[in-house]
Amino acid sequence: MMSMTDWVSGRVFNLVHRHNLVYNTCWEDPRLDRVALRIGPDDTVLVITSAGCNALDYALAGAKHVHAVDMNPRQNALLELKQSAIRNLDYDTFFQMFGRGRLPNGRRVYRDRLRDSLSPWSRGYWDKKIKFFCSKRRTFFFRGTCGSLARMMNIYIDRVARVRPWIDQVLAAETVEEQREIYETHIRDRFWSKPMRFLMNRDSTLSMVGVPKAQRVQVESQHDGGIATFAKDCVDTVFSRLPISDNYFWRVYINGEYTPECCPEYLKAENFDKLQGGLVDNVTTHTDTVQGFLEGYDGQISRYVLLDHMDWLSDKYFEHLEAEWQAIIDKAAPETRLIWRSGGLRTDFLDRVRVMVGGMVRPLQDLLRYEQDLAEDLHRKCRVHTYGSFYIAELAV
Repeated sequence: MMSMTDWVSGRVFNLVHRHNLVYNTCWEDPRLDRVALRIGPDDTVLVITSAGCNALDYALAGAKHVHAVDMNPRQNALLELKQSAIRNLDYDTFFQMFGRGRLPNGRRVYRDRLRDSLSPWSRGYWDKKIKFFCSKRRTFFFRGTCGSLARMMNIYIDRVARVRPWIDQVLAAETVEEQREIYETHIRDRFWSKPMRFLMNRDSTLSMVGVPKAQRVQVESQHDGGIATFAKDCVDTVFSRLPISDNYFWRVYINGEYTPECCPEYLKAENFDKLQGGLVDNVTTHTDTVQGFLEGYDGQISRYVLLDHMDWLSDKYFEHLEAEWQAIIDKAAPETRLIWRSGGLRTDFLDRVRVMVGGMVRPLQDLLRYEQDLAEDLHRKCRVHTYGSFYIAELAV
């Protein structure tokens, strides 16, 4: 029987995800994905849309086509807006909008140059929400649920922990050793106060960054110290063991904007020209589940980017997880490669998945050839560093 705590947690999570733009930037490192996926000119990619940054990255990597699939139409609306801006704006205006997160005369630019290129649902959404780019006080990267949490964290940095000068020094550091010295001496103990640990343990906080109850349970059962300790270990690694100089994931949520030197690939001038030259047309959005899209898709997919959403399905929705994997098997091309992430250290729940192949029911794990050494090596280098594990597998069917 579902407990009251689980019921409330589920209600909060559904409220956040069904009615809001959750992700305003992708929180998976595509530098790892390029190595893991080995995308070639004949590859068709399926990726869960999120904020669309990585879908554009796979197009730049040379994919034949990228299908961006998401149940939340607001996430697809964001990718559509980026595609419209690539097609209809010059680079400086595009970077001002999606690099700086602010666009002077944004409403006029949207009305005159972007709106007509959007699908009806996306047009209706941005008719109301283009104001996200028009505020002088808050950039786009402090919008949506993840952005709102980032804004709260910045208020905490400035007014509670009072470590902003030291954060700025870490971002300006030229070596990892210098980063570590500043972080461990001036930031770590002041930032990780009792109120912060309390906040990190709340379901409402985790819901804002897309962590449902099932994923929280995984993290807590596999990491000593639970969510708060896991979060602290992640931040410790980012600020004291990995170079911060090109870590645009964390910088954008600290500063509220990218710079031309530290930003996703699609925001760089030379790549903008490639996208505008035709590569942007190799990305298509679909508002659907992964299973629903695949069952209606007339073709084969050779590269799958499943993010961490299997964690979400691993508990109460296990039958949907099995159905999804059946759809993946049914539409997989020869030599299909898949990647996914997890909040936990292991995705043991996949041991229970059964699929139908050639008229026979088989364990999914019999069909997956893992590249564990490569995955572990890439995971150590991940600039985001908020996942417990990373997986690369080739499908043998």
